[in-house]
Amino acid sequence: MKKSTIIILGILIALTGLSIYIYKSKNKTSTINKEASDFKYKDTASIDKIFLADKNGKEILVEKTAEGWIVNKKYHARPDVIDLLLYTIRSIEVKSPVSKNARTSVIKIMAAKSTKVELYSKGEKVKQYYVGHPTQDNTGTYMLLTNPETDENYEEPFITHIPGFDGFLTTRYLTDDVDWRDRLVINYRPPQIKEIKLELFEVPDSSFVIDLFSMQRFGLKTLKGKFIPFEEDKMKQYIAYFQNVNCEIVLDKKDKLVDSLSKAAVPFAKLTITDRNKGTSVCEFFHKHAIASKNEQYGINYKYDPDKLFVRYNNGQDYGVAQFYVFGKILQTYQYFLPRK
Repeated sequence: MKKSTIIILGILIALTGLSIYIYKSKNKTSTINKEASDFKYKDTASIDKIFLADKNGKEILVEKTAEGWIVNKKYHARPDVIDLLLYTIRSIEVKSPVSKNARTSVIKIMAAKSTKVELYSKGEKVKQYYVGHPTQDNTGTYMLLTNPETDENYEEPFITHIPGFDGFLTTRYLTDDVDWRDRLVINYRPPQIKEIKLELFEVPDSSFVIDLFSMQRFGLKTLKGKFIPFEEDKMKQYIAYFQNVNCEIVLDKKDKLVDSLSKAAVPFAKLTITDRNKGTSVCEFFHKHAIASKNEQYGINYKYDPDKLFVRYNNGQDYGVAQFYVFGKILQTYQYFLPRK
C-alpha cells in the first residue's frame, strides 16, 4: 500500500471519529437543553389546579370545580384570565438560551422578582417553573424550569415567548386576587326572576316594582302599590337585560375608596331582585365625581361622571367601577315602560 494512501485513510478515520464525537456531544447537549427548556404543557384540558406565588408573598390558587374555576376557594375566576393563562401554558416556546455572560445576572434578578408556577392534574404536580422579568426589548420573558424528578431548579434559564405574539408573558401570571376575580354583578335568566324593585332616591316618584307572575304575565307598579300600564315588548326587553351584567373593575376591599363608599357615600339607586326560591340580590349605585378633563372634552360642566359609576353588589360584600353604557339600560324610571301614544 502506498504511503500516500495510508495517510489519506488515516485522515479519513480521524475525521470520521471527530464527526462521531461532535454528533454525540451535540446530541447530549440537545438532550440536556430539552429537559431544561420544556416549559410547555400541551394537555391543559387535564389541568385541574394552578398555584401561583410571587416574591411579595401573594399567592393564588385556582381550582377547577363543577361550578367552574374558583380562586382561593372563595371567588369565581374571570373566564378571560383563566383562558389566557391556559393558552399561554400550552403555547410557550423557547426563543433562545440566556448567554453565559448574562446568566448570573438574570438568575439574581429572578431570585428577587419572579412568580412560581405549579400545574396539577388529578392531584399530581405535572410542571413547575418560574416566570421572571421581560427582556430589554420586551419581546421575551426569562423563565427557569424545575426538574420534576428531583424538585430542584435547572441551572440554565431561558428566554421564552409565544410565536406570533410580540410582547412578554409576565403579566399573564397574575398573583393579585382582585385581577382574578369574576366581574359578574347580575346574572338572571327571566324565568328565574320573581320580582324586580328599583328605588331611585333622587326621583323617588319614578321608582317601580315589576312582578313576574309568569313569562307571559307581568305587573308594573309604584312602590306604594299603584299599578301602571306598560308596553309588553319594552317589559320583556328590560327583563332580558339582567343576564351577564359585569362591572369594569373590582375594587380591593383594602382600597381607601371602598372605605369611603361604605362609610360616607349615599347611593342614588338601589336594585333588589327576588328569585323564584325567595332569595334576594341587592345592588346599590353611587355617583362618581366628574373629572375636569372629561368636562373639557364634552364641553359640559358635569357634576358627576357621565360614563362611570360605583356599584356595591353581592349583597353589600363587593364594590366595583361600572359603565353607564352597561348599567344605564337597567337604571330606568317607570316612564320608560309607558305605552307609546
